[in-house]
Amino acid sequence: MKAKGVSHIAVCVADLEKSLEFYRDLLGMTVKMQTTQQMANRPGAESAEMYERPREARTVANIWFDDSVQPFLVLTSHPGDEVGGVPIKLDQKGISHISFEVEDVAAYAKELTGKGVQLAGDISDFTDANGKVRTIFVYDPDGILVQFDEGKPSN
Repeated sequence: MKAKGVSHIAVCVADLEKSLEFYRDLLGMTVKMQTTQQMANRPGAESAEMYERPREARTVANIWFDDSVQPFLVLTSHPGDEVGGVPIKLDQKGISHISFEVEDVAAYAKELTGKGVQLAGDISDFTDANGKVRTIFVYDPDGILVQFDEGKPSN
């Protein structure tokens, strides 16, 4: 048996609207579905193996880039209920970041920082010995690392 590929990546966020301002408004992703679901109707909602504690409801938004064949993001939050946990770093166990391909990383970095997005470091941290910026990391509203690069390495 073989998996076909990545279907989606789910990210639990503290404030769905703030996250949509980042992913939809700043990065240009499209919300294709947004709804609030009662947890009583969700498979595994009572499972201590899947949830830190019982929740009444969750708000979910499926977002992706138009005409993309890439996996889409599922942003979830729990309205009226605090979300626990802290974002992890690249050297910690778990999904450490989300990465997106862009045409020109240096130009994209300039555009994002001009809109108030915080780099995860200084631009010099992402500049190679030849002065080229091939990747950057920023923080989303929850402090989750988001990477931008120019695609697969050539070698």
